[in-house]
Amino acid sequence: MSRIIDLRSDTVTKPSKKMKEFMLTCEVGDDVYGEDPTVKLFESSMATMAGKEEALFVPSGTQSNLLALLSHCQRGDEYICGQEAHLYRFEAGGASVLGGIQAQPLDFESDATLSLKKIKKNIKPDDNHFARTKLICLENTHDGKVLPLTYLKKLKKFAKKNELLLHLDGARVFNAATFLGIEVKQICKYFDSISICLSKGLGAPVGSVLLGKRDFIEKARRYRKMLGGGMRQSGILAAAGLYAINHNIEDLNKDHLKTQLLCKALEKIKQIKIVSIDTNMLFIKVNKKIESSFVNYLKSKGVLISGYSKLRLVLHRDIKKEDIEKVVIKINDFFAQ
Repeated sequence: MSRIIDLRSDTVTKPSKKMKEFMLTCEVGDDVYGEDPTVKLFESSMATMAGKEEALFVPSGTQSNLLALLSHCQRGDEYICGQEAHLYRFEAGGASVLGGIQAQPLDFESDATLSLKKIKKNIKPDDNHFARTKLICLENTHDGKVLPLTYLKKLKKFAKKNELLLHLDGARVFNAATFLGIEVKQICKYFDSISICLSKGLGAPVGSVLLGKRDFIEKARRYRKMLGGGMRQSGILAAAGLYAINHNIEDLNKDHLKTQLLCKALEKIKQIKIVSIDTNMLFIKVNKKIESSFVNYLKSKGVLISGYSKLRLVLHRDIKKEDIEKVVIKINDFFAQ
């Protein structure tokens, strides 16, 4: 059977042989008792890397974002976010279902920022008719787009002036930092809390990390237990994250370059319109009438792309240069029919 070329997401990455060997040899303990040395080492390493007081290892990015919302907000509070934000649209409504926290979604600007004027307009008055606006949530990257540092500086000043907290869904924040050529702490410093995913471009099989001040993380730790996220000998999973931050961050730039390589090849195909290309994500359009058959044809030829709301091709560490060449051939074959 020929190899599947999976461009649906960078969540499909597999742990490398060296990562698995590192996981198998790590020292473990009971993390619910606070006794897993590998978890402790990973959390302290991440806190240092992000410039935050403490970190909390959690099973998923969805849980990490939910923990942040629960820890920052009370029932009847509100968070402002993007209409297309992952924590609003794709995380099963956890904040409202489990936390009684209301979302106020706004349309993202073209650069994935939220307009400060629109945020200001939607901050609720201090009146018992309204939910209490407490938190602003951003996403970096969003659809591959990197939030400008100049915007983050303005956002931080705005939030302080309006007595609001800031949370970053930084599932791909290492991609953002790599793109900007800076350390990740230079992005994290603008936020009260940050969620970072380990199982996307960094190649770990599972896990995310939540970062913030000590009292915030202690509150989040209690909610993690409540949500069933307290794991026992979880060092074997944290070890993958530890390996990833020590060995795989530099590879993210390779993913960005591979995305550009694919984009240049697809630009030559007249039936394809490039919508956007940022970091490791490429969005394309084909004639709406053939979109479904296009996606299905590629699938039949062993090439998987995301057809969920828009056509997205995500490059990651498991995609090789020869895979890109094969993808371009299959796409050309489709239009040659």
